[in-house]
Amino acid sequence: MPLNRPVNRRNFLRTAVATGASLTLLGATAKGAGKAFKLGLVGCGGRGRGALDNCLAAGTALGLNLEVAALADYFPDRLAEANEKFKLGADRCFAGADGYKKLVGTNVDIVILASPPVFRPIHLEAAIDAGKHVFAEKPVGVDPVGCRRVIAAGEKAKTKNLAIVAGTQRRHSRAYRVAQWLVAQGAVGKIATGCVYWCGDLLSTYERKQGDTDPVYMLRNWYNFVEMSGDLVVEQHVHNIDIANWFIGAPPVTACGFGGRARRKTGDQFDYFSVDFEYPGGVHIHSLSRQINGCWNNLDEYFMATGGQVRPRGGLRGVKPVAGTINMKPPEFAEHRGGPYVQEHIDLLDGIVKGQPLNEAKDVAESTLAGVMGRISGYTGRRIEWKQLMDPNSDLGKLQLKPTAEDFETGDFKAPQDDVIAIPGQA
Repeated sequence: MPLNRPVNRRNFLRTAVATGASLTLLGATAKGAGKAFKLGLVGCGGRGRGALDNCLAAGTALGLNLEVAALADYFPDRLAEANEKFKLGADRCFAGADGYKKLVGTNVDIVILASPPVFRPIHLEAAIDAGKHVFAEKPVGVDPVGCRRVIAAGEKAKTKNLAIVAGTQRRHSRAYRVAQWLVAQGAVGKIATGCVYWCGDLLSTYERKQGDTDPVYMLRNWYNFVEMSGDLVVEQHVHNIDIANWFIGAPPVTACGFGGRARRKTGDQFDYFSVDFEYPGGVHIHSLSRQINGCWNNLDEYFMATGGQVRPRGGLRGVKPVAGTINMKPPEFAEHRGGPYVQEHIDLLDGIVKGQPLNEAKDVAESTLAGVMGRISGYTGRRIEWKQLMDPNSDLGKLQLKPTAEDFETGDFKAPQDDVIAIPGQA
């Protein structure tokens, strides 16, 4: 393909077909046919049940025999609702804050972690310590201490040959993979600047009911408490920040931002953020995230490079000829008809079957921590440095939000007050 021809997903798929490339399911080989794995789900809400269905679809695509063998959730009613489909016995359904411990103690092979983000580090540690492969929903923490725990768990998983695949599904999308491969080949030179957006609606709000304990209220309303979700710049915007990290090849070195609260009525987090992330080499990425109903929405990423423009989901534009020979033919990147939500589980299972388990712990932890860095800057009004968060001895490196995941196991804590938020310059 000529270097001065617009490069987009359609052109590359056409090129791949013309050259005989087969866009079949990644890893759908005879080697995996008939192998059996037992699945366990921790966190039986909508995303957890969705991830479980995605994993089962991936198993079917690869010819594997997958069995749902255990379920865990804090709430007995949610646990029972999930179990209506699988009819597991009482010895396979674990309610309460410590249910995850009982689940990883069973004979499951793969654990899907989909509880609120505050629990991800401790649940991941327990699964890896028990010798289980893991699919971990994003984000993987709410503070610097938790993110570093995930990185450490990822290193331990490597020594045990265990997989950790994260719910940052854009990394498993064919369009994104093609675009990232081309950028890495130098097809557009170097990324110089860009912007990433997560501007969408408020996900949900739960109004406290009479008789709710503090743990129950925080769990039912977890989307709106920073201690539970990490705030929207972490919980949802992690997807777009992750793409910036991936395409640039490193996490940001500083963050300077602002934000505020305009419409929320419960919880204690912001409605919007605007953050300037500086990456190595002086690359600046503008991060814009918002959860306010009735506004313009955009969930996308755009980069300007020295030799063209990049919209990862849509390919490259305005590509200029680059000195030297650039390989413009991408590898065969597969994508299941169910999209990247299924493909990420195909990649998880395929790696396990081949004895080459994927380990995305560091990548997703760094993307989560970048969001945390943006949040801290927005809350405080300070310019925050990456090295501060990675240093366990610095004030910010020691930051651990309360209540912690461990506090839910004792239940001995008070929920933060609703509608009391951080004030920049004072927080």
